[in-house]
This record gives sequence, C-alpha cells and structure tokens, in this order.
Amino acid sequence: MSGTLRVWQKSCINKALEHFNVTPHFFCQATPGAGKTRMAAELASRLLEQNRIDLVMCFAPSCQVVAGFRSTFSAVLGRRLDGQIGAVGAAFTYQAMEYRDEGFWQLLDDYRVLVVFDEIHHCAGHDPLLSNAWGQQILHRVQDRAAFTLALSGTPWRSDDKAIALARYSTPEGHLICDYRYGLKDAITDGVCRSPRIVLLDNQKMKLTEELGSDSSVRLFPSIAKLLGESPVTYEELLRHDEVINQLLDLGCSKLNELRLIKPDAAGLAVATDIEHAHQIALALDARGQGCRIVTNKTPDAQHVINAFRHSACRWIVAVGMISEGTDIPRLQVCCYLSRIRTELHYRQVLGRVLRRTGESDHQAWLFMLAEPTLRSLAERIADDLPEDLAVLKGVQLPVPTSGSGAGRVEAAGNGDSRDITIGSGAEHVMGSVIPSTVSLGGYAAEPSYQLSFSQHYRQQLLACF
Repeated sequence: MSGTLRVWQKSCINKALEHFNVTPHFFCQATPGAGKTRMAAELASRLLEQNRIDLVMCFAPSCQVVAGFRSTFSAVLGRRLDGQIGAVGAAFTYQAMEYRDEGFWQLLDDYRVLVVFDEIHHCAGHDPLLSNAWGQQILHRVQDRAAFTLALSGTPWRSDDKAIALARYSTPEGHLICDYRYGLKDAITDGVCRSPRIVLLDNQKMKLTEELGSDSSVRLFPSIAKLLGESPVTYEELLRHDEVINQLLDLGCSKLNELRLIKPDAAGLAVATDIEHAHQIALALDARGQGCRIVTNKTPDAQHVINAFRHSACRWIVAVGMISEGTDIPRLQVCCYLSRIRTELHYRQVLGRVLRRTGESDHQAWLFMLAEPTLRSLAERIADDLPEDLAVLKGVQLPVPTSGSGAGRVEAAGNGDSRDITIGSGAEHVMGSVIPSTVSLGGYAAEPSYQLSFSQHYRQQLLACF
C-alpha cells in the first residue's frame, strides 16, 4: 500500500509489539480520522513477518466499515481478508459473531490469531450478566483463545454503565486505561486531522402563536434555548422546519462552494433524523442546484452508493445512521448536523467524518448545527479527547481483571472544561437576508395548534477548536 506510516502509527505499532511480549490485549484510543485501520493492518503485517500469528480476524460495527477493513488489510498484507481459501483471514460485523458456529471459533485454538475490534465501545463485556450480546461473544469465544487482540476506539465510552469489553480501568478511580492514546489536538498539530470549526445557528426573535379553539396567544423568544426550554416546541420539530433546514444548508453550501475553489472535490455530509427527513433535506439541496445522494439503512446496496460517492465529484451525501461512524470518505469537509441524536458519542463520531485530511490545502473542517443547549455543550467539550466524566466506570469492583472491562457513564451534555476552545474573532454576527416563514407544528382539533415564525435576525457563533 502506497504512502508512509504516520509518526503516531509507527509509535503505536512499536508500543503494541512490545506490549504483546507481556500481555495479549492492547487498547488503542485514537481520534476519529487518525488512521486506526491502516495502523491495525500494519501491526498485523509486522506480527506475520515475525511469525507470531497465522491469521487475522476483524470485527466492526457495520458492513461499510467491514468493507473498509477488507480493502485496507488486503492492500497492506498483499493477501485477501475475505475468509475464503488462501485468505489471510476474515472480517465480519459484530452482528455476525452470533451466527458463527463452533467450527469457526475452533480456528482460535488451532491457529495463532490476531483479533481486531473496531469501535470496541459497542461491546459491553466484563461480567457475563452485565454484557451485551457482542460483549458476551468476546468474553466466551475470543478473550482467552486469541493469540493477540487489538481493541480500537475513537470515543471509548458507552451510554450506559456497562464495561467496555477488553478494556481495563484503574481502581478505585475507575478511569479508562489506554495502552496508547492519540488525541485530536495531537492529530491537528501533526497535520493528520483538520481543525474543526463548529458554527452554532441561533435566531434572536422567534414568534410562537398558540391557538386553542377561539383563543390564541403569542410569545416571543430571543433564542433557540429559550424556545425549547419554555415552550411546547421540541428540538426534533425544529429540525423538520423548512426554515431551519434552509438556513443550515445555506451556511453549509456557502462554505462548501468556498472550499471547492481550493479543493474541487470537497463534499458535504448532511446527517438526517430519519428517511423522510433525509428526503426533505435532499429536496432542499436539489432546489439549490447542489447534487446529492441519499443513503440510509433501507438504501439498496448502500455500500455501492457510498463507494460511488467516495470517488465522485458529487457535492452532498444525506445520511441516516450510515456515515456516523468509521466510514472513510476523506473528501467530506463540511457537515450539517440535523440529527435528533444528542449524545456525545454520536456527535463526536459524526464530526470525525469531516476531520480526515487529504492534503495541505484542507486544514479546516466545518460543522453547522442549531444552538441547542446540549449540542452547544458537546461542541465546547471537543477539545477534551477523553472526558473524565465519560471514560469512567462508576462503582468499580475490586479486583478488576486485566482482560476485563470498563465503560462510560452517560453521553449527556455537561459543562466541560473548554480552556482549549477559543471564540473566533468576529465570530458572532447577525444576518438579515431571510424572509420570516411560518409553519404549523400542531394539528389535532382537540389539542393546541402551534405556529412558529422566524425573524430575519439570525446569529452565528463560531467555536474554533485549537
């Protein structure tokens, strides 16, 4: 495979090879977009060269990521990873683990196998009673049978209190122990990842008209936070509002047009809430003359659509849950975040889709979203690669086995330390080119009907990380 290894990849490989002299389990946390798959493939190559393994097995959370593993490993190792005769190994989704028969797992006893787990935070496993299905498979089938394991994660915490399979935690504090860490700040400094620019869109004067029978009331709200906190309007309703979609897409398209003057194949990702929402966003992009593709879990041959987009000059891809994690489309440089999901894990994984650098001219990534309080706090915490309140297992039991576990708490928003965040110079300003619009948010005769209209007074706030 062409291209030299990055400094962090060489360092991690050397650390893992040394680590494997003592213990078979290695845990690497590297920021999304840093090149974990390539590092894993090169580590496998070194182990094969040193005659320490015979085969490689890889597991990942989605078919798209599995396809990326097969491609990268085949290119690096010069041998197929498709599980067929003559292959160096195989790659599967975590879902597929449950459907492998005992004959398959016997390979771990008959051969020296390196097992690679991508985005290991999907797998909860320490106590069999507190594991999820994937974590149980790792505990029962792999943990004590593999020659070596490599656990990878860009966001090593969970949204429950369960332990991450194959992770270790300090006692009694419960902090996640990473055998190798490569954070976003390091990746930006090294020129591996783009520096994120996060733009929060707000409105200074929104009018909510509530009608119940012959009665009506009108209230004004000075911000989205006030609207969501003091009215019946929900965040998801805002995301479906044509005015909100148009405003965020205007910002995204304008930035993408600017970036394509420098990098002609730069592309944008719009993360939608569901399939209907994705089509609503796609229609708005079409109306702007911005070519787009839609990919969801219902898209026939979704992997083909993603691959075709990866190598095309199409401007936008609208996705529902398909490109939030692990999918490698390096030309993505702009993201409009219109997902209703507001967990830190999902948010950081989405941001990671636009962080991967491809050259000298693409040093910035842009993410546009509403100034919703939870999302704002998540944006302010991006500078903290491993938030202390997330990468902690509450109530650590003594002792904690070294082959065991860990977990995160809740990916809810918190007021994290934002000392590495700067407010961009002149970042907050008012735009006045939008005509107010109105949409009905209610509908049933027996219940209140709401109409929300936006003023032309939009405000942007730029959070420039590092």
